[in-house]
Amino acid sequence: MIAIDTSSLIAYVSGAGGPDVEATDLVLAHRQAALPPVVLSELLSDPKVGRDVKAVFLGLPLLVILDGYWERAGLLRARALAQGRRARLADTLITQSCLDHDVELVTRDSDFGYFSRLAGLRLFRTPSR
Repeated sequence: MIAIDTSSLIAYVSGAGGPDVEATDLVLAHRQAALPPVVLSELLSDPKVGRDVKAVFLGLPLLVILDGYWERAGLLRARALAQGRRARLADTLITQSCLDHDVELVTRDSDFGYFSRLAGLRLFRTPSR
């Protein structure tokens, strides 16, 4: 499985381009996509999202929250904040879901690069052509 971030799914659905959109398309086509629970919440929070698009989001598997998740996420965020970084709660929760399941994350949000360096979050890159 490969996790997809909100930023990349929104770009994909809106028809934007970019390496993350290509990766999203690839992951969805191979039925390897999974959503961190926070991503599903973010996607469904947009009142402009149509019923058909919501159905697609709801049809994707979720990464299950494992025992100790909230503690690990809190400690991860504390590490980032202690280093003077701005660690958004949603980004921290998404990162922790990916770390717990040892899955890569497709994203266009550059903030995840910091979590990659801090905690070993693996970011999915499209294969070279």
